Order: sequence, then C-alpha cells, then structure tokens
Amino acid sequence: MNSDNKIAVIGLGYVGLPLARLFATKYAVVGFDINQNRIDELHSGFDSTLEISNEILQSVLVKENPSSKKNDSQSKGLYCSSDIADIKDCNYYIVTVPTPVDKNNSPDLTPLYKSSETVGKVLKKGDVVIYESTVYPGVTEEECVPVLEKVSGLKFNIDFFAGYSPERINPGDKEHTVDKILKVTSGSTPEVGQKVNELYLSVITAGTYLAPSIKVAEAAKVIENSQRDINIAFVNELAKIFNLMHIDTHEVLAAAGTKWNFLPFKPGLVGGHCIGVDPYYLAQKAQEIGYHPEIILGGRRLNDSMGEYVASQIVKLMIKKGITVNEASLLLLGITFKENCPDVRNTKIVDLILALKDYGVKVTVFDPLANPEGVMKEYKIETIAIAPTQKFDAVVLGVAHTEFLNMELSQFRNKMSILYDVKGVLKEGVDGRL
Repeated sequence: MNSDNKIAVIGLGYVGLPLARLFATKYAVVGFDINQNRIDELHSGFDSTLEISNEILQSVLVKENPSSKKNDSQSKGLYCSSDIADIKDCNYYIVTVPTPVDKNNSPDLTPLYKSSETVGKVLKKGDVVIYESTVYPGVTEEECVPVLEKVSGLKFNIDFFAGYSPERINPGDKEHTVDKILKVTSGSTPEVGQKVNELYLSVITAGTYLAPSIKVAEAAKVIENSQRDINIAFVNELAKIFNLMHIDTHEVLAAAGTKWNFLPFKPGLVGGHCIGVDPYYLAQKAQEIGYHPEIILGGRRLNDSMGEYVASQIVKLMIKKGITVNEASLLLLGITFKENCPDVRNTKIVDLILALKDYGVKVTVFDPLANPEGVMKEYKIETIAIAPTQKFDAVVLGVAHTEFLNMELSQFRNKMSILYDVKGVLKEGVDGRL
C-alpha cells in the first residue's frame, strides 16, 4: 500500500480505537470522536474500554496531526481529535460508530447518519469512505452514501467511493485481537474493492476476504451474530426443558460435545451491542421486503426472556432453603454484558436485576470493571466497585470476570444462603445454575 495514505477513523470506541491503533503502526491516522472527554483520556495514554493497554496506546500516539504534514510519506502515528478540521487532509475515512436499536427494537441509524454528515463536510475527489458498523444489507449504499453526496456535493463512484468491512472485534478478548481475525472487505467498484482489501491486508496478519459486493459483506456480518443468537436460544430452551426434568444441562452438553460436529454453545443471558442487537437489523429489512422471519425473531424472544427466567429459578431455590424472599439480601457479581470487559451497553444482567426486585429482593451489585457513574446514568442502578464485607442470603455469579473466579465466594454467604451460577463455570458449592 502507498504510505502516503492518510486515514481517519470516525468513532473511537471498542471497534475504532483498536483499528486506529493498528493502522497507526504504518500510516498517518487521525482518530476522531465527538466526545471530548474520550479524546482527553486517550491523549493521556489511557483507554477506559481496556481494549488497548497503556503501553501499546502510548507507543503510537503523536502530539501533532500526521495527516497535515505535506510531502512526508514516512509520517505515521495516531492523533486523536474532536475537531473536524483535523480530518480534512485524509483520503480514507473509516466509520466505526455503534448501530443500536431503539426501545421498540427498531434499528437506530442516527449515529451513521451523523457520522456520514461529518465525513461529507470534508470529503474530496478521490476519497474512499469505508463503513464497519453492523447494518442490514443496503444501508451503506442506500442510506449513508446519499448523505455523503448531499453534504459534499460530490457524485458517488465518480468523485468519491465507498467500501464496507464489517468489524469483528471481540471485546475483552486479548487473544483474538483485530489483527488476528480475518477481515471481510468490499468496495463500491471492483477497483475500489481491491484498494480497500489491500489497505486492510497491509495490517491484518490473519488475512482478508474480498467479498464481491458491499451488500454481500453487509449480509455476511449481520448473519454472523444472528447465527450465534439462534444457537444460544436453542440451548437456552434446552436448559428450560432439562431443568424441568431435573437434568444438568451442562452435563448434557458435555456428553453431546463428544461428537466431532456438535456445536459448543452454552445457555446464558444474551446482551451486548452485537448478538443481542444485530438480529433485529436483519429482521427489520426482511419485514420491509414482505417476509416475516420466524426463527430469527423467535430466537430473540426466547433470549430476551432469560433474565426473568433466571430470576424465577433463583427465587425457587431461596424458597426451598427456607429463605424469606421479600427483603432477602442478594449479592449479584457482575453487571457488564460479558466477562473481563467494562462495557454495560445492552447488558441483560439488568433484566435479571429488575425481575429480582419485582420479587422484593434487595440486590447489591458488585462489579470491579463497570463504571458506577455510567451504570447509574444508563440504568439508574447503583453498583459498587469494591467487594462488600457483609453476608447475603443469596450470591449470584452473573458475569464470569476472572477476578470473581479467583475469589473465595463463601466469604459472602451465611449458613442458609444459596449460590447460583448464571454462567455455568463454577465447579463446586453451587446450589443451582442455568
């Protein structure tokens, strides 16, 4: 690839920052985010998402915008900014903003529209805009490109071009980092597809796969997480069935897993901003073209019901132990959407908390990774970051943070209390598990 390429990464969250850091090892990169607090944090060499270590982040940070240096093909490094003027000299714009759903589970494309407007203000002839945000097929060319054209006054595939390379970040995973996961790429013309593919191939050690079109790449991404969602829904349904039969679901899965082609999925709460959201994007598009996706939406309904189901199982165990449910004290370990990750977006632990409170249970939430202020702002739920010293009527492992697995959980229990394992990872002393 041409070392003169200057890259702007729009959105510095769980997806954008690792990608910007990686590109900055070879190119001049400007990381753009509208959140000034996030920019200030990164300038200090700290990443609150914990995706990038301080040492690695600081190794690529630069104090001057490398994209503004003229005729300097050797310039590289990451400059973070909330000033749109700092991205005007770039020729590749990579959009990595979130794509959430609203309260009715309908796709909310607002972040994509806003970021496209931002890019459109600085777009020049010959520039390429690449989207990484998870969407349904058609969003890039039918929703985002018209915004770019309107704001910039340029013509698509004549003056500027587009690409799509779906993010495959796995938050909290220090083994499967962005450079070690094969990257799907695509472009709005065959020639641009090759350019986009070569750009990613220059930094992705796992290699790339050039899809024949942007829509194919979009569809491939959205079915990745829909497939996982459906498979987890299946084992969640199995858990409900086997619990009624007094059979340990995890023992059943271990036995079935001895067959070479059995898929190793486990029951659990399916949240986060990928698996718990992306199926709704595909379902929305399917319904727009006149098809009702029964399996996709059926899987979503079942997985969305699991918080309330787990709460009912915990309450049944408390009753069997002779614990008075109303006003019972319960310690919930973890509120983030997955282990060893501080992200609380769309965490289904919240569904469990609300269901337990409906039973009258007094819930104390302990999570050393989640930001208490962020949880309060998002969910109006109080959390603590330091282990409590009192005993509880029930202790529930909701998230399998390594810190919890290394703890002696008996320190939180009185003689009558129960221990429930939502994640199915504890080996002994458990009264119940999903």
